[in-house]
Amino acid sequence: MKVTAVAHTNIALIKYWGKRDEKLILPSNSSLSITLDKFFTETTFEWDDSQKKDVLVLNGVEREDAKVQRYLDVLRSEFGIASRAVIHSENHVPTAAGLASSASAFAALAVAASASLARNDSKMELSRLARLGSGSASRSIFGGLAIWQKGENTDGSDSYAVPFESELTNQLAVVVAIVSDQPKKISSRDGMKQTVQTSPFFGEWTKTAELDLELIKKAFAHSDFTQVGEILEHNAMKMHATTLSANPPFTYFSQESLLVMEAVRKLRADGIEAYFTMDAGPNVKIVCLKQDEEKVASRVEPLVGRVLICHAGEGAKVIQNENGN
Repeated sequence: MKVTAVAHTNIALIKYWGKRDEKLILPSNSSLSITLDKFFTETTFEWDDSQKKDVLVLNGVEREDAKVQRYLDVLRSEFGIASRAVIHSENHVPTAAGLASSASAFAALAVAASASLARNDSKMELSRLARLGSGSASRSIFGGLAIWQKGENTDGSDSYAVPFESELTNQLAVVVAIVSDQPKKISSRDGMKQTVQTSPFFGEWTKTAELDLELIKKAFAHSDFTQVGEILEHNAMKMHATTLSANPPFTYFSQESLLVMEAVRKLRADGIEAYFTMDAGPNVKIVCLKQDEEKVASRVEPLVGRVLICHAGEGAKVIQNENGN
């Protein structure tokens, strides 16, 4: 069955940074994210017994991708099939620029691959399947806020995302300052691995990240935006501190990233609540309330040339199958 699915990116407010199991993509700490409405991947997928090899067409161009190939092999093992796949994917996210393109890509792929076999997998199971392609993809199965539970089982059976409800969710805006849409020099996967292996601060990072998650959950429960913002900003900076302490040290900051961060601090000094976060890439995401989104965007745009205002997005879903449903 040919199926088309769509999934949106998510931005981690409590970061996932580091794996305890590279093969199963099991995180060293639990994390929390918000799925965004502006960035998404649309994927049409079909298991095809007539094909001799897997086919991937990304943004209209046929290509080979080792990460996707590995994931298809994982899915074949999970599903107990030998069929080859034909994938047509449109990525409405700058690829490998720290805007979570892999999250939306693998979430859409997991949903479409499962639905093409009419498996009726639960959201929990889809999240676990998406995780096997890209850790952050586990969270893109859900809309709004989601928590990826690191789990305790060595087989990864309890490592998946769950939705997290808060009255604050629909009041939030994420202003994305696009510093660069070019691929980054150090991938998230390589950066994590280097940090885990060489940073003397990595152990402390995982401990404080777990504490941050508990604190931000309480802040969301009390609709305390100030607390939410302070926690998410500090958590991001602690994550990036581990890259600076790796050997050799590296950073995803650019000069423009630092300018945007300083502008956000100035916004707060001027009485406009806004807090920055960054993933493995130079683009800065600024979390504020919807009532302040235009003020934040207008202050930051002259520094980078392009900003996008995002809100909470939907979870991954099938939008069409071969029967037109």
